[in-house]
Amino acid sequence: MSLSDAVGLPGLPRDADGPVFAEPWQAQAFALAVELNRRGAFAWSEWADTLAAVLREATVRGTPDDGSHYYEHWLVALERICLAKGLTDLGTLDGRTNAWEAAYRRTPHGKPVELQVGEDTPLTPG
Repeated sequence: MSLSDAVGLPGLPRDADGPVFAEPWQAQAFALAVELNRRGAFAWSEWADTLAAVLREATVRGTPDDGSHYYEHWLVALERICLAKGLTDLGTLDGRTNAWEAAYRRTPHGKPVELQVGEDTPLTPG
């Protein structure tokens, strides 16, 4: 997939120069999907179908995307396709999510959120 292919995605926030991102994590999620596709983890058509399904689900829930939540949907689609393809498992994904949430909560406003050494490993229950 090329960046020009991605720019053609419906709903993708963009300007004349290409995709635009309000937060660094959005650019990272975008880049991760593009890189996983480049490495052959999934076909771009699979990605587009997964993202379209997530966007349809939001519409069915009564919260169609107006562009302000696009990358949240992108992230859900990324998690979903990575789980479906066996690129990660639910325990690892949940552990990483919990670690980032903990890092976010302890980070002072205006400072970058960073994981501490060892936080990037899955968290085990109990």
